[in-house]
Amino acid sequence: MLKELWLEIPQTASAQEKEALLSVAQDSVDVVLSDSQASNREGKLDIVFLGELDEKKIVQLKKEGKKTAYRVTIQGKEDENRAAKAAEIGVDYVIINTLDWRVIPLENLIAKGRGKSKLIAEVTTAEDAKLVLEALELGTDGVLLKTANHLELQKTIKAVKQQTPKISLTPAKIVSLKPIGSGARVCVDTVDLMVPGEGMLVGCQSAGFFLVEAEVNENPYVQSRPFRVNAGAASHYTLTSLQSTRYLSELKAGDEVLIVSREGNVRVTNVGRSKIEFRPLILIEAQADGTRIKTILQNAETIRIVTPKASKPVTELKPNDEVIVHLAAKGGRHFGISVPEETVIEK
Repeated sequence: MLKELWLEIPQTASAQEKEALLSVAQDSVDVVLSDSQASNREGKLDIVFLGELDEKKIVQLKKEGKKTAYRVTIQGKEDENRAAKAAEIGVDYVIINTLDWRVIPLENLIAKGRGKSKLIAEVTTAEDAKLVLEALELGTDGVLLKTANHLELQKTIKAVKQQTPKISLTPAKIVSLKPIGSGARVCVDTVDLMVPGEGMLVGCQSAGFFLVEAEVNENPYVQSRPFRVNAGAASHYTLTSLQSTRYLSELKAGDEVLIVSREGNVRVTNVGRSKIEFRPLILIEAQADGTRIKTILQNAETIRIVTPKASKPVTELKPNDEVIVHLAAKGGRHFGISVPEETVIEK
């Protein structure tokens, strides 16, 4: 479900700032608060901001087809209880400012008011918007951004309204497999938990990436480690956004990487740690749409490549087996950024 984005334009904003904000807000902001009025792209909204919690008045306003909103600054447990009561008696929007205590009051109110009212958190930056939308995993139902800066609004729109991105994946046929001895390979331990069919895209070349599954499968010898992708040779590329790559050897705690599913769904997570060790390796070559791509992975039963219907350990792969790959735009890369016009030959 998409989160709501409200914008409150300060009274101190200049006419030029207000015009820039409204221009940016036009297609992406759900509610604009300005000069004590609520509006959206269709015009004025019937939202009544309550001064006190009067249950009879709320019922009457609902009969009149009006929405109700209650704003409260959380400075202690009493304020938190008032916000929870507002949700309990049917206020449509509970708008809270948690001051310096952002996370704990939010988590309490998300737990208490879920499904009863829409919880909107006041923020002043896109960074804070991202934080409150992830509180208690579920996040608030939306944010109210208080700013006169249209650039901050643009960043907040991106944080709040971004759709789940997708990446194009295609089946490829295994052409050859060759054990190549020991080398440096990288385990990427993330701060997320993956499920079967999810992992990271890695490859020898920037033109093509194999979907290496996270260690989600248990076996008699090793417990599952769903936070980990045994991602391959240290020299390999991996996608860290839809537009850029990093070498596996460069990854460190805190860096962003992409988790990709068999269906091509993408989400961003962070590295918890990156572990480089020397292990026996295997060179895997596959072909898709006339393009031949390669990857080098640890040669062990726990390393699996995602296939169209499941996944398969590298130790069981055979020529003509189908695996899932991503074919990138042709050309070169400059510090991980695609340069399609550059001529590069990768072998």
